[in-house]
Amino acid sequence: MQIRRLREERGYSLEELAERSGMSFRGLIYIEHGQRSPSVLTLLDIAAGLDVQPGELVNHIAREESGKSEPR
Repeated sequence: MQIRRLREERGYSLEELAERSGMSFRGLIYIEHGQRSPSVLTLLDIAAGLDVQPGELVNHIAREESGKSEPR
């Protein structure tokens, strides 16, 4: 998922992103592994923790759900 890629690009551990976003470590694991779908508010928190625009996360999720690949 996009969240894991962005987290790893920034060199953040799950613990660091949890702290930066105000989320639980376990909650992030579930989201990254696709076991839970994040709410809009959760996506806002994660985007803030990653220092990206929320649309960057939302657009990727919408493409995944529609089966479209990312534009190049």
